[in-house]
Amino acid sequence: MSDHPTHVEAGSETWLTPEGYQRMKEELHHLTMVKRPEIADRIRDSQQHGEFSEDNSELDEVKFEQAMVENRIGDLKMLFSTARILEPDNIPTDRVGIGSFVKVRDTQYGEEFEVRIVCSVESDPDRDYISNESPMGSSLLGSAVGQHVTVEAPLGRQVYDVLEIRRA
Repeated sequence: MSDHPTHVEAGSETWLTPEGYQRMKEELHHLTMVKRPEIADRIRDSQQHGEFSEDNSELDEVKFEQAMVENRIGDLKMLFSTARILEPDNIPTDRVGIGSFVKVRDTQYGEEFEVRIVCSVESDPDRDYISNESPMGSSLLGSAVGQHVTVEAPLGRQVYDVLEIRRA
């Protein structure tokens, strides 16, 4: 368990859930095997049809898309160079760590909800996956069931009771 992070320092490895790692691997594959060749074909078609002129907005759009795709490919490759996959059995249940599902209660309103603490590259508010770098995520890291956690959020100070910590 000592190999499992409760926090991540700049320049260190990036901890990914197995699902997040797989999703990003699939994205990289799609970008390199589908989008990159598709964009190259579109540029080649423009060249063959003499559509290269100073004011060719379609070509400008394709080149912009190409730059975006290449940047994302580079970002993903850099991510994978430091990525480590969280093994579900190594996610702690005695304290909050990266990969933990945490059930909390808002002490002001009594509302209960569950979040999962993940690295920033995997955060997804729609799925209640919050970054370990966010105000709530960083406040929850290292806490245990029964603790009160104070979060300094943009909307002000919020206090939560940690009710449960579990693995996937």
